[in-house]
Order: sequence, then C-alpha cells, then structure tokens
Amino acid sequence: MNSTKRIIVSLCLLFLLFDSKAQEVVYSRYDHFNYQTDAYTVVGMTGGYLFTYLRNTDAAQLDAYDDSMKKVATIILDFLPSRIYNIRFVTYPDKILVLYQGLESNKVVQYAALLDKFGMLQGKPLELGQTKTGLFGATKTYYLSAVSDDKKHILIYTVKNKNRSIEFEGIWLDDNAAVVKQSNATFKPGNMPQHGEINVANDGTIYMAAFTPVGSQDYADQYWLLKLKPGSETFEAKELNLGEQYAAGGYTKIDNVNNKVYFGGFYSDNKNGNFDGIIYAAYDIAKDAFVTERYLPFDAELSEATRSRRKRNAFDNFIVRQLIVKNDGGFVLVSEIQYITTRNTFTPGFGYYSFYSPYMNSTVREYHYKDIMALAYDKNGKREWSTFIPKNQFSQEDEGVFSSYALLNTGGTLAFLFNDFNSRHSRIQLATVTANGQSEINSLMTDLNDYSDWLPRYAKQVAGRVLIVPCFKKKQICYAKVTF
Repeated sequence: MNSTKRIIVSLCLLFLLFDSKAQEVVYSRYDHFNYQTDAYTVVGMTGGYLFTYLRNTDAAQLDAYDDSMKKVATIILDFLPSRIYNIRFVTYPDKILVLYQGLESNKVVQYAALLDKFGMLQGKPLELGQTKTGLFGATKTYYLSAVSDDKKHILIYTVKNKNRSIEFEGIWLDDNAAVVKQSNATFKPGNMPQHGEINVANDGTIYMAAFTPVGSQDYADQYWLLKLKPGSETFEAKELNLGEQYAAGGYTKIDNVNNKVYFGGFYSDNKNGNFDGIIYAAYDIAKDAFVTERYLPFDAELSEATRSRRKRNAFDNFIVRQLIVKNDGGFVLVSEIQYITTRNTFTPGFGYYSFYSPYMNSTVREYHYKDIMALAYDKNGKREWSTFIPKNQFSQEDEGVFSSYALLNTGGTLAFLFNDFNSRHSRIQLATVTANGQSEINSLMTDLNDYSDWLPRYAKQVAGRVLIVPCFKKKQICYAKVTF
C-alpha cells in the first residue's frame, strides 16, 4: 500500500447499533514483516498516540501513529536483549510499562522497564528473576504476569503443580515498575491439585483458580478459589460446592466495584460425560464466602439452536472466552467452538489458510474455530436470551492465527469481528448483539483491491469504540483502525 487509506464503510445496523453510525476503517502503511522470524504487538494508546511493537532480525522498535494512522515516530528499543522470549506492554496515559524475558546463554531472565509517553527508557531496566532453560533450551512458559483493572498492581509470578501441591512465587510491582511485595506460598489440599488462571484485584490481592482433575476428560471434582494478599505466605482457600457435578472448564473475573469474584463455565453430570449446563458462582470478598452457586442445565430450545446433529454433545467443544458481569448481578457468558484434529495426509487447498509445506512432518494439524455462543442470565439464574453467531473457520499448521474473533464491548452492545473463510479472499464479518440479545451479521467492506488478511484474535480495544487489528499481506504488516 503506497499511502494511508481512509475507507468509510456504509454499514447501517438495525437495532440502532453504535448510535447508527457507519464504521470507519483507516489503514497504516505497510512495513516489511516475516511471519516466520519477526514479532509484533499492538501496544495501545499513550500520550495521545497509538503505539505498536515490531521486532525483526535487525532491531526491536516502537512505532507511534496519530489519529489518521500516519506513522509519526519510530523508537529503537536498544535496551532489549538480542533474543526476546516473551514481551508484554501495559499502557498508561503518560507512560508504558514493559515486561519482557530475554534469552541469555542458558537462562531466561525476567525484566521490567519503564518508558515515558514518547517511548523513551526511564532509568535502568529492573531484573526480577532468572531460571535455567535446561538441555533443550527454552521450551515452556517460565514467568507469567497479571495486571489489576486499574493497572496499579502488576504481578510477575511462577506457579507449579508439584508433589500434591501448588507452589507459587510472586513479585508485586507498582505502576512505576518498583517492587512492592514478594511472596512464596504453597497450597496442599491432600490430593493432586492443578492451578488455573490468576486475577489481581485493585487492592493487589490475587485470586487463583485451583482444581483436582478426574476421569479421561480431566473434569474437576473439586474447585477452590485461592486468595493471597500481597506479601502473604499463606493461601486462603474457599471451595465451591460442586455437589454431584463436575466442572468442565471455566473463567474467573473480578468485580472491583461490588467486591466480588465471579466464576462462569460448564459442568457435566458425569466425570467422563458431555457438557450438561452452565456454572455461575459469585464469591463475596467482604463476606469471605460464595454467596451464589448456580447450576443451570441446557434445555431443548438451546440445544436445538446449536444446529448440531447430535444434541447430546452439542456443547462439548465450546470454550469459555469471556464472562461479562452486568450491573444488576446478571452475566453474559461468551464461548466459542474450538478443537484440533490431525491427519496423516495433506490435501492441498483444503482450508483457506495454510502454512503447511510438503517437507514438514507427515502428520498435519488442523485447527477448527466455529460458532460463537452468547448466553445472558439474570441475577437469579434465569436465561434472558441466547445468541449463536455462525462461522466455520478451518486452517492447517498455522495455530489458527487467522481464526477466532475480536470482541468490542461498548457497554450496551457486543461486536464480534471475524474472518469469513468461505470466499477466495478473506472477508471480514461484523456480528453485533444488542443488550436484549438481538443480533445481525454484515460484511465489513474493506478495500476490495487490497486483499490484506486481518488477524482479529490479536486485535486490541484501545478506546470505547476503537479496535486496532493487525493485517498481513505477503511479507508485509499494517494495522487497521476500526472506529464504531
């Protein structure tokens, strides 16, 4: 692309979606990019500019864009080591916090660095920990991070399932990259627990999911919410009463306004059975107890809406993606069908995207991303509405990089942006769901002469109605700014 393109998309939405305004798509210019060796990230908004990260064999850099997606500055990040294993950016109105891991000899070293609003390094990067990689080099995730909603508490941690226990080591940082607290804690329930995701509350307290898997499907017959205050050496465990059910996947979210922690997911009545319904639970921080525990079975109407030929296992490949808690205590659970298959022969052209080469292993991994399901319940567990957004994304040996979706939540409407693989060139679909569950799907009319391939699952919401979406075109990368 030779110049920045501004494309007004005439997409009138029924139901007065997004105040009945058209979507505006603005592209940045293309930069050289090699998918096999280079890395990129949408950093976010700081100091009135959009920042993106790009690393290639020559250097690592931040690029700053104005409202028209015109590049106004490039900042070389010469403090980064030559080999980056993992990197994450946390943006503020006047600064950027960089959390990164460098490969140094046979070690992975975790650092934190603070940049000003222009992307310039402030002070010296802080080393937070290091660990040896082993004989075969870096092969796993060594350090993880979690950030509170107000971005004032940043947690760098390691967690291991080991010897009938969960072992945790964590370092709390403030928003200036200064170490505030450190903890080492162990959870020993007497059986074989595994850890789930960690969330950080606005007071710095962390909440970790823990469970004991059973059966061939690894469903959980016990589930705990582990609470750990900054600097504490002891977990406080609260068990969710599963009764005769088995938890079959879930998602945890902190509500800092009402001081609650919510859990949403699926359950099964049998440790090796199909998904039978929805779990919804609420832990009250002040009362230090689960105040809501609901098991909401799927009904015939919902099973029929899946369009599955086998109603008994219609929900088994759904994975929870988001749990959106409403002000009245109700919630919207968003999930997506995702699974991987393998085959021993390769069929050229079978699937829209493929990074497969005939010189690769004879076993071909196939990535399937299908329908999106959004279910809304009131505070009493009564389903208010259900919406299914049909899609069928299939690819081979690409980790599903072009599949799945981006979600933009305006507070009153949910917008799902995803690729349609059923055309010769990728077509971007926009599905919108209103507060009462009404939905509509339209094509987002991008430049028909460009044929860039969007990566919605790596998009980032940088403002109330603005998404930034990376786009590939051969060995080039650009960014699409979509304003709703």
